[in-house]
Amino acid sequence: MLSPGNLIKKAISPLFSVLPGAEKSYLSLDIGSSSVKMLEVRGSDEALTIVNAGIAQLPANAIQGNVVQDTESVARTIRTLVAAQKIRASKVIAAVPGPAVIIKRATFPIQPLAELQETIFFEAGNFIPESLENVNLDYQILDSASDSNEVDVLLVAVRKDVINSYVAAIKEAGLTPVVIDVDCFALENMFEANYAPGPDEVVALINIGARYSSINIMKGRRSIFTGDVPVGGRQFTEILSQELGASFEEAEDLKIFGPDDEAKRKEVASVLLSASDQLLDEVQRALSFFWTGSAEEQINVVYLSGGSAHLPGLAEAMGERLQIPVMFSDPFRTFSVSRQIDEQFIQEQASALAVSVGLATRRPGDK
Repeated sequence: MLSPGNLIKKAISPLFSVLPGAEKSYLSLDIGSSSVKMLEVRGSDEALTIVNAGIAQLPANAIQGNVVQDTESVARTIRTLVAAQKIRASKVIAAVPGPAVIIKRATFPIQPLAELQETIFFEAGNFIPESLENVNLDYQILDSASDSNEVDVLLVAVRKDVINSYVAAIKEAGLTPVVIDVDCFALENMFEANYAPGPDEVVALINIGARYSSINIMKGRRSIFTGDVPVGGRQFTEILSQELGASFEEAEDLKIFGPDDEAKRKEVASVLLSASDQLLDEVQRALSFFWTGSAEEQINVVYLSGGSAHLPGLAEAMGERLQIPVMFSDPFRTFSVSRQIDEQFIQEQASALAVSVGLATRRPGDK
């Protein structure tokens, strides 16, 4: 019989996993809507070493609607990044974006594992609002009370055309995709690899991407809520462009690097702080759904990551709005980093590489 002690270790098993076995090094590719974040890693969970790191910008419309629309541009960007870093690894661990994923929780009677799997796939159609023929479906068995006759299961489904678009770009870059994960679960794995939360501690992981921000709330080492909000770093750039009369490219530079002039720096910071209200409204709305369903759970701390996490005043404004302490995730906290990697690059880009670090913990065939 299945028991709570026989639980799956990882956040979710790969939605696309082939070629089981070990290789000396893997590439973790976070293919976002505006850039590709890459890490080359060696070793296992207990002793992972980052041996290469890089980020490359993507053309503006290469990825739209959570699908790779311009396969050649994405593949070319990946090839260029791999060549620039002189990488020899060819097996890739990547992720699909959270908004493209259907996540449902379901309860089933406890039964032998083989029978439970049959039951899950037989009943999945009642929970997934999409024909099962059109999706890649996976699941994870969650914790259950020791005296319970039921088991909670997390169902995850992604349309095949979404996964296939990322797989095609990776293959066209001359690489071999071995695991396709989900970005919000990769964020969870990053956190678990670096922190040791107490069993009753509730943390919110918020990753600010270019077009959307993902939220993963964990109690101890279990995810209890996932969601996405349709606001990200791109919206900050657009507001800067409008308010300052700058081009999108100029506004992006001002957002990332800031102006040289002190007066201009204050003006940019003021606009960014005002623009953060839109993101905070959406985050607060998403968290209200969590609190509605889990009134007894109070979030102890928010860990912030993503390319725009360090925008001036954002963390402070989020803490004030939510009345919750806000900290920055440290994705490389427990990882060994090769001396050949520019230490300043790692420090400056750590937040942007959070999902890539989580992907780096995955291997074909694991859970």
